[in-house]
Amino acid sequence: MESTRTLSDKIFLILKGLGMGAANKVPGVSGGVVAFVAGFYEEFIYSLRKVNAKAFKLLISGRFKSFYNYINGRFLSLLFFGMIVSYFSVSKILDYLIKHYELYVWSVFFGMIIGSIYYIHKGFKEWNYKTLLSLIIGIVLGVSISFLNPAKENDNLWFVFFCGIISVSGMTLPGFSGSFVLMLLGNYVLLLVDSVNALSTTVYEIFSGNFAFINNPQRLRMLQVLVVFTLGSVTGLVTFSHLLSYILKHYKSITLSAIIGFIVGSLGVVWPWKETIYKIGKKGHYLLDSTGEKIVANYSRFIPELNTETYYAIAFIILGIALVLGLEFYGQKTRKTHA
Repeated sequence: MESTRTLSDKIFLILKGLGMGAANKVPGVSGGVVAFVAGFYEEFIYSLRKVNAKAFKLLISGRFKSFYNYINGRFLSLLFFGMIVSYFSVSKILDYLIKHYELYVWSVFFGMIIGSIYYIHKGFKEWNYKTLLSLIIGIVLGVSISFLNPAKENDNLWFVFFCGIISVSGMTLPGFSGSFVLMLLGNYVLLLVDSVNALSTTVYEIFSGNFAFINNPQRLRMLQVLVVFTLGSVTGLVTFSHLLSYILKHYKSITLSAIIGFIVGSLGVVWPWKETIYKIGKKGHYLLDSTGEKIVANYSRFIPELNTETYYAIAFIILGIALVLGLEFYGQKTRKTHA
């Protein structure tokens, strides 16, 4: 599989990782959609499924090269490298853009999801009562999630571990936003903002020769939370991949129709025209995260008036659709090359 991968393929794989990482962090957007549309979703699930008992035996016995080849290591390492870089760079840019150009960012995402629905539906031909029922269930679940009220923040380590498992669902299940579910669970800021900021600050201090964080209980707690969250994410990633691999093998048409339903249902979450509802404390003031920003609780959606801003937003929706169609074209070209 790796012998046929060119240098440009490897660069694009890192870029796809950047895209997945950025999408996973935005509430309502699924990184799995990027994998699905870009044409590497099944290879991604297949590679994760290879992280099993045999792989660990190879690793423990010191056969590192065999382990690396067995799990399709080059593919996974390039993809995850892109995700990690995205987590500390591209996703930060996205945070800035959402803060200052919220309508247009959501418009692009909305367009990308519409394009994704078109792409997946176009290649799906097995419509029957089972797949239609699966489609409807997927839509209902996707829409229902968008109307749930967020819970309170909870830093209990067992709950953080569970959040880690849930957070990677968006990577393995297109249309299901792990970051939005984290927001509903009340831990989006804790796990994707505060703990990441704590790690970034700690790494910077270490390279500066400053180890004062060792005596900072709050910082150590945040790092502990991040470690547990990461372990939960890895556990969820491997578990979901095995489960999805089995389901795709035995119930592929039903699974794909449910995925289409999830993606259709997620349109309500990323509807561009919405007002942000922020969390308010008992004394009536806004709750702030570690960076001093107001904490998002949910969104209130509305139908826009026809004005210049709306026309610009529609143009960005078209841009989002065009981006997905471009990814689709590249994905088809890649599959033909490796066929």
